Amino acid sequence: MVLLVALGALAAVAARGPAPASTPAERVHAIATGLRCPVCRDLSVADSPAPLARQMHNQIAEGLAAGKSPEAIRQEFVAAYGESVLLVPARRGVGLVAWVAPALLLAGGTLAAVLAVRRWRARGAAPAASSPSAPGTSGADKVLLERALARFEEDPP
Repeated sequence: MVLLVALGALAAVAARGPAPASTPAERVHAIATGLRCPVCRDLSVADSPAPLARQMHNQIAEGLAAGKSPEAIRQEFVAAYGESVLLVPARRGVGLVAWVAPALLLAGGTLAAVLAVRRWRARGAAPAASSPSAPGTSGADKVLLERALARFEEDPP
């Protein structure tokens, strides 16, 4: 029960998203964290120490000061550097795969696990129904078991 409440709270926080940026520096940082540094390739503009990242950071600040929307600023960088400058893939076209694939893989894994458990339970139940005295044993196994028990009773240690 506690696990369900915790998962529900986590889902609510994730759905709500981060709090909106209030100061100009926070707004610049919010946009810069969504853009990939063209020099470093593995860091955002906000985290990169490269001079080009500093220039991009200043360009974002100037764009916001000029009254441009965050989306307009992102689109300027996409026009200059291509879609790869975005750290978060677009929710359309090929980028949609990055959003849908994890859910499909999770659903497929869950389905495979359910089917495996059903098959496992079905195999475990069939032999038990045929031999109630020795679950999981076939007729030949039962004969061998009876012989072994008879020898043990005849020849005590």
